[in-house]
Amino acid sequence: MKTALSATTLTFALLAVGFAATDADAASHRVVRPNAGGGATATTAVTRQGAQGGTRVRNRATTTDGQGNATTAGGATTTGPRGATAVRSGQASRSADGSAQRSGSFAASGAKGNVETSGSSSKSADGTVDANRSTSATSAATGNSVQSTATYNQATGVTRNTTCYDASGATMSCPSR
Repeated sequence: MKTALSATTLTFALLAVGFAATDADAASHRVVRPNAGGGATATTAVTRQGAQGGTRVRNRATTTDGQGNATTAGGATTTGPRGATAVRSGQASRSADGSAQRSGSFAASGAKGNVETSGSSSKSADGTVDANRSTSATSAATGNSVQSTATYNQATGVTRNTTCYDASGATMSCPSR
């Protein structure tokens, strides 16, 4: 199954459904319907408002076709009462032949700095697995940052690479834990 969902399009559509609810503190909307592919499509959107002004919106859509293929995509956005934000999105699919793919990303930003990470993994019908992840973080206090990548391949195992930078962008030794 080669169908890919546009996570951005799906996110905006589900966010609109979630914000249409009338309850200011918490709203939820869930729909499950049969589809033309012989399976079902389920969508969920939830919004929450915290007592101190924080908000959280999350959504998910899952589709099956009745032949063993399935796709899902979803995300969440959180805003804290002091302005910190976090956004997560992901999508996954599974085919009737046993192959599967997954990808996702996360970003957060606040008074102490920011972090971003994204990655993907895949499993072929014969069981071969490949995966990768990329992460970067920056300290608001020092301006120092780190960039890290990791890849996994069954033939070569895990390969990691991490580089640290000072506030001017010059490489520096990474601090020990």
